[in-house]
Amino acid sequence: MTTDSISKPPVWFWVVSVIALLWNLMGVSAYLADAYTSVEQLEQMSQEIRELYEGRPAWATAGFAIAVFAGAIGSIALLLRKKWARPLLILSVLGSIILNIHTFFLSNALEVMGANIVIMPIVVIVFGIYLIFFAKKGIQKGWLS
Repeated sequence: MTTDSISKPPVWFWVVSVIALLWNLMGVSAYLADAYTSVEQLEQMSQEIRELYEGRPAWATAGFAIAVFAGAIGSIALLLRKKWARPLLILSVLGSIILNIHTFFLSNALEVMGANIVIMPIVVIVFGIYLIFFAKKGIQKGWLS
């Protein structure tokens, strides 16, 4: 028997955790669609968008993969009520930041795609930061062990 006090989380903890998992699984789906883009799909893109896609460096793609897979596994850890959810969620946000450093500062994505492409990355990072604090609160309340 451990000396840690584990308390039962409220219903909203489970709701947020399920939403987090669904959100991150959508991210995994987006990554896989990106990673397995066919030549035919590339040919249907405008030249500018295709150049953006093909010009993305491996480290930015790695940031994307780290963001979505760490987020999904971190969300599963929340549902399993494990403390290791928090470092995975931190890693997820860092991966997202790495991807977006390339997208917004080292490529001409804003010029090609327009300012509207800023909205989703901001939402992703804000929600990721929320989940980090959510996991911290879960640890403090004894919901995660």
